[in-house]
Amino acid sequence: MAKVDILKEIVAKKKERIALCKQQLSEDDLKAKLTGLAPCRPFKEAISKPRQISLIAEIKQSSPSKGLIRQNFNLQEIAQSYQDAGVQAVSVLTEEDFFGGSPLYINEVKKLITAAVLRKDFILESYQVYESRYLGADAVLLIADLLTKDQLVELMQVADSLDMDYLVEVHDEKELKKILKLKVPMIGINNRNLHTLEVDFKTTEKLFTLIPRDKVVVVESGIKNYQDVLFLKILGASAVLIGTVFMEAEDVKKKVEEVMGW
Repeated sequence: MAKVDILKEIVAKKKERIALCKQQLSEDDLKAKLTGLAPCRPFKEAISKPRQISLIAEIKQSSPSKGLIRQNFNLQEIAQSYQDAGVQAVSVLTEEDFFGGSPLYINEVKKLITAAVLRKDFILESYQVYESRYLGADAVLLIADLLTKDQLVELMQVADSLDMDYLVEVHDEKELKKILKLKVPMIGINNRNLHTLEVDFKTTEKLFTLIPRDKVVVVESGIKNYQDVLFLKILGASAVLIGTVFMEAEDVKKKVEEVMGW
């Protein structure tokens, strides 16, 4: 039996949802709603502190690889725990069909925390970047695997025009080469293969050395404990993006402190 390419399924579903959103609110109407919004919180600045490793703590209910991660999912409680733990930034998974998220979570979370918020989703077109700004996101995740070089440039320009930061994610050398030709200030190395969902920590070891020193590097997926964080700090990563371990923990704040060594 052929393996299911989960990414293809997610993208197909996402395209349907974008079409639906556009029917309810056109891109022009959406742009009109952006005037007078509060300025974005500085995401890049928050996660790139010299001589320390920052945390982007993720909020997600489920995932294709794990199924339901957090049984009693309480958005307010989780956000409050992250605020109390003093995380540098929060990633909110807004994808509905495979991760149990909602775009409306962003605003809810921003009311409760002072940290910058990253919208983590499968962003395929500029409409979603405008939407992210409208919803209150300070930064967006752009997945190199899903976008051509031209599409990436377009989305980055839209984000720049809205004063939003963007984290461009790669998970192999080919994708990294593609984005190093562009002016990408923040690069995410995802240890998870989005097609097979397998996690391999060697991805970071392999790709990190190929990234110029002036880039802010965020490592994502498979980070489970303080040893992992320490290894990445010594390697020179600016930040880690961690979700599952915190979402599985009964006491979220305590788990953050334990994993980060705070």
